Amino acid sequence: MGAIPPTAEQIQNLPAALTASVTAAHTDGNGHMNVLHYLDHNSRGADALVRAVGVDESYRQRGAGLFTAEHHLVYYSELREGDEFSVHPRVLERSSKAIHMMTFLLDTGRARLANTLEIMLVHVDLGARRASPLPGDIAAGLDERLDRSRALGWPAPICGAMRIRERE
Repeated sequence: MGAIPPTAEQIQNLPAALTASVTAAHTDGNGHMNVLHYLDHNSRGADALVRAVGVDESYRQRGAGLFTAEHHLVYYSELREGDEFSVHPRVLERSSKAIHMMTFLLDTGRARLANTLEIMLVHVDLGARRASPLPGDIAAGLDERLDRSRALGWPAPICGAMRIRERE
């Protein structure tokens, strides 16, 4: 893995995309939240960020969308029934056709990082089903998030296997 995981205080400098608590339905036989729910909550946090920059149902009517090309989950501490958490998305890098981002699932009751989801998204022309350049309005929204990310002053704990690979 890459950088040292951020502290809860550092993560809280990123807006929370969602907050929730672990229910009995989220737990597995080991008594903690099941991997499916970590992935679901992190994915919903990432979705909230891309929706905030304009990639939503109306955007898909323009004939474009985002596909997940790759993701990587890392666990730092477990969450159990009743634990409260928040998800904080961060744009790490982008090219004309791809977005590298990460979500941080924060155990709010214990003020510690529970898990991260690193994601590589590809912008796709839904008619051709091929990678295509991000339109200017979406790129500008992502660039605003990227500028905020760079201003945080701490590196994301990336896996090192994912990166933007520009292919024009």
